[in-house]
Amino acid sequence: MKKNAPVDKLLDKHKQLTHTEDIKVTSHVQREDNEWVINTIMLEGIDVAFKYKRKKQYKSLTGQRVNITYYPTVETVAGFDMEVMNIIRIKVC
Repeated sequence: MKKNAPVDKLLDKHKQLTHTEDIKVTSHVQREDNEWVINTIMLEGIDVAFKYKRKKQYKSLTGQRVNITYYPTVETVAGFDMEVMNIIRIKVC
């Protein structure tokens, strides 16, 4: 198995991070928020939204397999607390 040095360094330095490889994106939505584009993806077999920001729109990831590095956080939406995963690194397989 090939080691991924940048990911291993991140995981060693930040213990709250999780890394998942070769997982299928079932839904990908992009929306503008000021100068950022907020990307929300749903992954196969997981009922939690994964979010990340970019300066520009990105190609649709629906149906693609990705490697992601993320951490859990809680957002309040309409008065309800929802668990969301913030992606800090995403790469198409």
